Amino acid sequence: MILSMTGFGAAERHHEGVSYRVEIRSLNGRYFKLGMKLPDALAALEPVIERRLRSRVGRGSITYTLTFRDESPSAAQQINVGALQAYVEQLLKTKVSAAGVRIDLAGLVALPGVCQPREMDEKTLQAFQSTVEGLTDEAADRLIEMRRAEGSALQRDLLEHCEKIRRTASIIRERCPSVVEDYHQRLRSRVNSLLAAGELKLKEDDLIREVAIFAERCDISEELSRLDGHLDHFTTLSRGDEEAGRKLEFLSQEMLREANTIGSKASDSAISRQVVEIKALIDRIKEQVQNVE
Repeated sequence: MILSMTGFGAAERHHEGVSYRVEIRSLNGRYFKLGMKLPDALAALEPVIERRLRSRVGRGSITYTLTFRDESPSAAQQINVGALQAYVEQLLKTKVSAAGVRIDLAGLVALPGVCQPREMDEKTLQAFQSTVEGLTDEAADRLIEMRRAEGSALQRDLLEHCEKIRRTASIIRERCPSVVEDYHQRLRSRVNSLLAAGELKLKEDDLIREVAIFAERCDISEELSRLDGHLDHFTTLSRGDEEAGRKLEFLSQEMLREANTIGSKASDSAISRQVVEIKALIDRIKEQVQNVE
């Protein structure tokens, strides 16, 4: 089952006075590319989160966002008493008359360096990490579930396109013998006209040789066989469990190469029309496999 690279997953939890929310968004991308938005206090968790996501997601452009709100008493910032005292001493040394002047504590604590975030110890960080890892797994599960659902729809479309290509290729295969026969008849008719006018003398062996050269030049049986092989491989990969996006891209390019060769060698308008249909279907496949993991 192929997976789409487009998806979204989220998870949230309230634990010991702290509210967490994790969101993971993914878009198509050639490789695994991760962008993270973490609170400064939890920036140390970035490598842990990246390893966890790499183990779950093969490729794509991933955006990971973690937000949390700490409502517990431990969320209070520490007051730098030394800095606060230094501010007070400087204010007292000023020459401004102190008559009627009141020191506003609220204004003092807002000064730079007075209030500082509490340093997170190892034990507290590990507690946060355990919760964040659990939420990351939950959000990743929902992301993958959405990618799987979209991948299922992609798989149906891709296999349907492959089946249409097979049917069109069968029409071309049935037409091939008629191409040589039509050329033979046109050439014979032309030769007979020239012979009747006395403008040409041609042996039957020469006519047969010319038809044989044309038949060899416009033979597309090998290209049709390779196209069938690519379709078989494409179908197998689409139904398999491995990450198939890059291989499917390569196979779609190879199918287009065979279609172009068939169109250039066939020398037949009916086959050319069918080749145009095949190329249109391959273009749809190429567009869709860009979103396959």
